[in-house]
Amino acid sequence: MNAIAPAQQASTLRALIQRHSRELSEELANHRVASFPPSAAKTFRRLQPSEAARLLGVNEGYLRQIAAKGETASPVAVNGRRTYSVDDLHNIRNALAKRPRADRRYLQHRVDGEHLQVITVMNFKGGSGKTTTAIHLAQYLALNGYRVLALDLDPQASLSSLFGLQPDLDVATNETLYGAIRYDGQRTPLSAIVRSTYIPNLHLVPANLELMEFEHETPRALISHAGQTLFFDRAAEALAQVQAAYDVVVIDCPPQLGYLTLSALTAATSVLVTIHPQMLDVASMNQFLQMTGDLLEVVAQSAPGGESAGYDWMRYLVTRFEPSDGPQNQMVGFLRSLFGDHVLNHPTLKSTAISDAGLTNQTIYEVERAQFTRATYDRALEAVNLVNSEIESLIRRAWGREG
Repeated sequence: MNAIAPAQQASTLRALIQRHSRELSEELANHRVASFPPSAAKTFRRLQPSEAARLLGVNEGYLRQIAAKGETASPVAVNGRRTYSVDDLHNIRNALAKRPRADRRYLQHRVDGEHLQVITVMNFKGGSGKTTTAIHLAQYLALNGYRVLALDLDPQASLSSLFGLQPDLDVATNETLYGAIRYDGQRTPLSAIVRSTYIPNLHLVPANLELMEFEHETPRALISHAGQTLFFDRAAEALAQVQAAYDVVVIDCPPQLGYLTLSALTAATSVLVTIHPQMLDVASMNQFLQMTGDLLEVVAQSAPGGESAGYDWMRYLVTRFEPSDGPQNQMVGFLRSLFGDHVLNHPTLKSTAISDAGLTNQTIYEVERAQFTRATYDRALEAVNLVNSEIESLIRRAWGREG
């Protein structure tokens, strides 16, 4: 039997991979058309009165009074009970904020002296709950009255998919952050790339494989960068173009330490590292921290001012935590003894409600409670809310709103 020449073998492998890529893309497109028609758009479920009242910070009786007065669009009755859309929630917030002597709880927008919060969510290892954390945080903040920009920096585009996009079909050339940070004359203002989503005050910069061009082009640009902003400042430069429109930016980083991740790090005011409490994951994080520290030192030495002016906070978030798992509890105890207050008090629990929601590109905020047992849903929702509330407190503290 004749051996296959290396060149022929590579060509055969390339053809196989390309064919599988085409077939998979076609099937995903067919599945999307069947379950999510082109004329449809992803929407957020309707909110029960108790949920709407809690998000607004008022009691249900007061919410009923607002609805009865017709100050905003009338809520829709389902089974004889009012329900509210996220647009209703947004309109009620704005109406309440305009009332005489209204306090700041209705609209949490930044004021003079409060800088844009850029939260980089990252980890070296895939499967740590990074994207799940990013989208839940972005939705939580938007639903609670903040203006939020979700920035998908992962070429795999999982965050974009959770927002209802199919990256290879719905995101065209120059429609990712790459369009705003590329090195040639085709750069696009970030404001032209940002998209609205189905949640008011939550916008998205989507991702796809185009982002890999930045990883490929940066080494060449480092050799001949005359007059150009170096790679680590380009994301911050792009965000500066739109910062007046937002209170918080949540960046979902790729699971590797490349130029994109370093650019996000130097743009960040705060860093959230997700960690699954198992030995292999913690060992991987050790390598991640070593490499990150070394690379940031190189960045700082390469150009004065290239490093971030200073972080407001850095925290580790324990994800996919199982309270009944003894080894996981030991690992969490080890992390707390080592990093102290840098570990968030509340972990994200491992939950079928969260994982099952992800199968249909939804979050725990989007799925209906009736799809799960009450205990399962409520436990998952409470855990996610506790994490996000803790992060919200860090944001407010960075603005000087809380001691």
